[in-house]
Amino acid sequence: MQTTRQQKIERLIQKDLGDIFLRYARPLGGVLISVSEVRISPDLAIAHVYLSIYPETRSREIMDSVNADLHRLRGELGTLERHQLRIIPELNFHLDETIGRMEHIDQLLHS
Repeated sequence: MQTTRQQKIERLIQKDLGDIFLRYARPLGGVLISVSEVRISPDLAIAHVYLSIYPETRSREIMDSVNADLHRLRGELGTLERHQLRIIPELNFHLDETIGRMEHIDQLLHS
């Protein structure tokens, strides 16, 4: 059961990371990165961030790049949230494959 505080922090992190990834994807050219969901631990120390990447053909490459820039991304998040959070949570990025599954189901239904 999530507390109201957890839900507020999840929404805050999702919004701020969305802004960060908007700037992050600009130099990659033709890539769209969106934060589809954030789940934070009850002690607010670990945030699991689910990213949706378009086009899907470059998703592994982008995820490797994001994980390589993990410390820089956490630093930017800390700069944006320094007045709301005392401790910036550790970020764990995961690939959200919901869109790919939806497209697959849609193709199966049309065939």
